[in-house]
Amino acid sequence: MSKADPSPARIVADSDVLAADLLVGGAARDCLDQIRGHSWLTLVASDPLLDDAEAVIGQLADPALATDWRVRIGEIREAVEQPAGDHPALASALHGGAMHVLSFDERLTGPKGNTMVRDRVETAVRTPDAFARLFDPEKLYPEVVGGEYPGPDRDLRA
Repeated sequence: MSKADPSPARIVADSDVLAADLLVGGAARDCLDQIRGHSWLTLVASDPLLDDAEAVIGQLADPALATDWRVRIGEIREAVEQPAGDHPALASALHGGAMHVLSFDERLTGPKGNTMVRDRVETAVRTPDAFARLFDPEKLYPEVVGGEYPGPDRDLRA
């Protein structure tokens, strides 16, 4: 199984963040809107990660909504393989070269969890609130793409 080179433009949203994006909004939606609004940012997710989010959405809202969401998210994410038994978000980051993982899971976002993750993967796990405060696409653009930042280049709701 190959691994992608780490990039700050590659982002994983854990299943709880994906569900919150659709069902709640707030910081989770703000973060995913950054990804949806910039063609040079990549949402990385394994099928098991999307399976988990789809199950949560189906349980909290409606199975039909969850199915529709799965089709839509499948169009914008970059799929990565995941070994059986691995944590879906962390495996997606490792195999997809994502340097950012968004999660509400305190076991991952706390100092102990982040240290454990950083020992294995070149990534940082943050809550959507923390990511939204720190992430600045205008500052990242020259490093990732080059040139002057043009602003968002995709319709968020297309």
